[in-house]
Amino acid sequence: MNVQKLVCTLLLITLITSTGCMPGDGEYTADQPAGFFWGIWHGWIAPISLIWGIFNSDIRVYEPQNTGWWYDLGFYIAIISGFGGISLTRRKYKSTSDQ
Repeated sequence: MNVQKLVCTLLLITLITSTGCMPGDGEYTADQPAGFFWGIWHGWIAPISLIWGIFNSDIRVYEPQNTGWWYDLGFYIAIISGFGGISLTRRKYKSTSDQ
C-alpha cells in the first residue's frame, strides 16, 4: 500500500510541475521561439496539455511561436514514440491458444 501512495504522489508532483511548461503560455515570442527540444517536450506532454486546455483557454497542445520545421520534427518524434508508434521496440507475445 505504501508503494501505491508513493507512486501516486510522484505522479501528482510530475503532473503539477509539467503544467509550468505548457505550450501557449506566453513564454515564447517571435524573437525567442520554441525549438527542437521544446518540440519534443511539448509532444510528450500533449495529452496533459489537451486536458489542461479545457480549463485554461490560453494553453494549447502546440506552441504557435516556434522555429518551424525543427520544432515540428521534435513534436512529431515525441508524439509517435510517446504513444507506442515505434513498433520495432515492442515485443510480440504468443497467445496461449497457439500452443
